[in-house]
Amino acid sequence: MKITVNGTAHLVDVEDDMPLLWVLRDELKIKGPKYGCGMALCRACTVHIDGEAVPSCSIPVKQAENRNITTIEGLGTPVAHHIVQQAWIEQQVAQCGYCQSGQIMTAAAFLEKNPRPTDAEIDEAMSPNLCRCGTYSRIRAAVKSAAAKMAER
Repeated sequence: MKITVNGTAHLVDVEDDMPLLWVLRDELKIKGPKYGCGMALCRACTVHIDGEAVPSCSIPVKQAENRNITTIEGLGTPVAHHIVQQAWIEQQVAQCGYCQSGQIMTAAAFLEKNPRPTDAEIDEAMSPNLCRCGTYSRIRAAVKSAAAKMAER
């Protein structure tokens, strides 16, 4: 089947019900989405499918066929960070960093839909993503910072 990841088409020979996360990590060697729980409870595996933030551990690859998949690797570049990635750096969000690609992907999709969120809206949007280090106040600050920078564009 054909899947498009970060703008590149790939033909993968896997079972239709294989979780997208395993196709990304094991077949395509894209390591940004992390395995956390395998049940869509932590969201460390979050990617965008056609702009929507989804937990890749619970999406069968067949559902991603012929759709646009973006991982953290495709959101920005090491030289030109996405606004959300830059805000994460500036707010020093990451401690262990394990959940951060999922957090960033959720925040980026959220801000595309709601570029001027309230604190309550940020908390609600980000609540499915778990951070064992507890950097939730920094996460909120980074989302607010990214929103402010997006408003300046």
